[in-house]
Amino acid sequence: MTLFRTGCAALALIAATPALAQTPSDADLAALVRAQAAEIAALKSRLDRLENATAVAQASAPVAPVQVAPQAVAQNNEPRRTVPFAPQLAPPGPADRSVAQALAARDNPSGVTTEWGAGLPVFHSADGVYTFKPRGRILTDVSSSFGSKYDGRNITTTGMRALRLGLEGGVGTHFFYQFESDFSENEVDVVTAFVGWRNKIKPGLDYDVRAGHLFNDRGFEGSTGSDSTPFLERTTVATAIIPQRGFYGIGVMPRVFWKTGHASITVTGDRIDGTQTVGDSRTVLGRAHWNPIKSDTGVLHIGAWGFDESLSSVAGTLTRNTVIGGRFNGALRVSSGPLTGGTGTTGYGVELGGYRGPLWVMGEAGRRNARLDGGRPDFVSKAWSVSGGLFLTGDLPPYNPRLGSFGQPKVLKPTFDGGVGAIELTARYESLDYTDLLTGGEGWAATVGVNWYLNSFTRFQVNAIQWDTDNRSGTFTGNDSGQTLSARVGVTF
Repeated sequence: MTLFRTGCAALALIAATPALAQTPSDADLAALVRAQAAEIAALKSRLDRLENATAVAQASAPVAPVQVAPQAVAQNNEPRRTVPFAPQLAPPGPADRSVAQALAARDNPSGVTTEWGAGLPVFHSADGVYTFKPRGRILTDVSSSFGSKYDGRNITTTGMRALRLGLEGGVGTHFFYQFESDFSENEVDVVTAFVGWRNKIKPGLDYDVRAGHLFNDRGFEGSTGSDSTPFLERTTVATAIIPQRGFYGIGVMPRVFWKTGHASITVTGDRIDGTQTVGDSRTVLGRAHWNPIKSDTGVLHIGAWGFDESLSSVAGTLTRNTVIGGRFNGALRVSSGPLTGGTGTTGYGVELGGYRGPLWVMGEAGRRNARLDGGRPDFVSKAWSVSGGLFLTGDLPPYNPRLGSFGQPKVLKPTFDGGVGAIELTARYESLDYTDLLTGGEGWAATVGVNWYLNSFTRFQVNAIQWDTDNRSGTFTGNDSGQTLSARVGVTF
């Protein structure tokens, strides 16, 4: 400020003297420069004294905490993580979380975040209320059959086991939703589509209720998604002992969960269709599973399920042609022969198995009675299977103790992190019997396979199948046997 006043006074002096303003002398300019230099030196001295005093005061005073805006703190927090139902599983998405997991996401807001679980991220709003996740799966298969006495069965085919795209999410702790469409047959097919509500009954006991187009909770592999099955195709119990409407139906499914198991009941009509001129079929299905032994490295699984189905007037065809040596050889089936006039079906089954360390075993058996009109005897289907696997890399089987099924694995050493992934050897024997009908056939298959999980959402699978069929009707009758070699590459988001 003193320097500013000195400069202004000098300019005023020059302006007041016209002659000087026009042609200042050398002496005048030298005097002005000397005056300004003195003022600058004085100002620098004062600044030095002020800086020294400030430094001494800061050194002797206690350090005050730094105040940081909440948003900055949130951005520096550790990434949000959802704890899985078991350490060998990938974290569940918003629609599959328990009440405790949903509460943890709501009560720990950390700004707008993304949580990388398996494949694609889960997006969280800043307040923890909203969650959203894209979903999808790509399962590409190739299959070659040989050894049959029928040339029509010795074929090589390719196909998309699943080609899905969808989404899931939640609002707050209780409300959730999921939607998926499948394009594997080169047409749009709506599969899972529901809204749901979850809550606690008491500590250690909670429930959820789903309404919409629902996937069956029926048997161990029948309740396992196509992207998580240990073999390329589900067992004969899952594919043959099934409601006439198939794996899906529109309805409601309440489920109850406790620490060692779960139970569900499902009431549905038909799957999604365009027929509204006649009444739907009605299906009531229930299942429960229990883990009487449950530790960090082992589980004993016991399960039972059953369904009853009343068929509509336009759903009376009960003909079955069930896969036995792979999904993508349409000629390789066990056939019931033509069968019409069905009024309803009743089916039931049991499950027993578990795992200890990297080794797992599961046995399933089921029976289905299809009621026929005109006083004819029931069409009885019987199936059973025994399956097992061993992880050579020491990973635990991807058993989901909440649902009593297989899920997406959490690989110990993913290949994308420089590891070997998870390598699993599998084996299965399965049998299917339609011979209670005069036109019904029977068959069995023995499968050995290897699964290589690159990480939690990418896998390669190879199955070698020895199959045997004895059909009494259709194009390929009589006893026949052969081999099928199948492979799959799968990615699940």
